[in-house]
Amino acid sequence: MKLRQTLLLTVFALAGVGAAQADTIAIIGTGEVANAIGPLFAAQGHTIVYGSRTPEREDVRALVARTGNDASASIQERAPDGADIVVVAVPWNVVESVVRNLGDLAGKIVLDPTNPRIVGDDELRDWAVDTSNAEIIQGLAPRAHVVKALNTMNWRTMVDPDATGGPVSVPIVGDDDAAKAKVAGLIAGMGLEPIDLGPLRYARIVEGMYLLWGNANTLGRPFNYHLRRAP
Repeated sequence: MKLRQTLLLTVFALAGVGAAQADTIAIIGTGEVANAIGPLFAAQGHTIVYGSRTPEREDVRALVARTGNDASASIQERAPDGADIVVVAVPWNVVESVVRNLGDLAGKIVLDPTNPRIVGDDELRDWAVDTSNAEIIQGLAPRAHVVKALNTMNWRTMVDPDATGGPVSVPIVGDDDAAKAKVAGLIAGMGLEPIDLGPLRYARIVEGMYLLWGNANTLGRPFNYHLRRAP
């Protein structure tokens, strides 16, 4: 991962990505997804603020140090202050309570990579909400620009997409074209292939793509999504 971060820094430096184009990105949570995307976003020139319930914890401090580029950590409620983009990288079943405590997210891009699901006796995943987590977030933050993305893969693919053996597509849905374009840029910078699949009301379908992906892994038939563009 350290080598990939170094390579990304070099690529974006050559492309002229600098402070004028950089955003402040608040990543709420410090689990596997945050550990994967935080350093990668920082490598693209962005400043990362991690939101943690215990920002002074040793592993959080280590994540901040590994992220670099003036990264920091604060309590979850304060992390979005001054941020342009907020990533809700917490377990799916606490999304609602966490978002309620983040304050006014008006005008901010809110990236939702979560997947609401229940696991049955057969160990297969199924729907856990009637709509989608992304739509729930939009309802809680009606003036934010919610974008669903990065939910159809695991964190290992985020860190090293080349290890999958081919291109990996990342479905994106949301109601604001500029917000989707911003998220698409972040995703492309990770070495993944973003694809815009329409408005936020289709987030439930994108979350369903995760159910299929996860169940295929459970059944011993793992795959990664590559949506090949038609000529």
